[in-house]
Amino acid sequence: MEGRAYQIFTAIQILAACALVWGLATWPSPWNVQRYIGTALVVVGISCIVMARYQLGKSFSITAQARQLVTSGIYSKIRNPIYVFGAVMITGVILVVQKPALWIVLFIVVIGQTLRARREARVLEAAFGDAYREYRRKTWF
Repeated sequence: MEGRAYQIFTAIQILAACALVWGLATWPSPWNVQRYIGTALVVVGISCIVMARYQLGKSFSITAQARQLVTSGIYSKIRNPIYVFGAVMITGVILVVQKPALWIVLFIVVIGQTLRARREARVLEAAFGDAYREYRRKTWF
């Protein structure tokens, strides 16, 4: 994703993150331990997603593409930090809204992200070969 499409997509994500934080801050339930923990998880999740997106730079894309192998920053420890911290964020949302049925949503998202990560791994391995296999060996998910 490049140019104008990248900027529009990023702007939509920023607006969505702001709307999510505002919605959770004004959610009509009492502030208890669960809500505080959930809010903290949402803030950590969003912050880490933003950091990962920034570190990924022009390599970010919606579909699996092999532009360059990013192995620095948070990517030096986690191969798919956007997926990991997306799950952290969703966990936080579930804790804030206190709707147990939403745990099913998290389960479905984790399965989907795992399948997507595997697809991306195949594309990266085909493009970068041994360099990607070595990177995969040194990192988590």
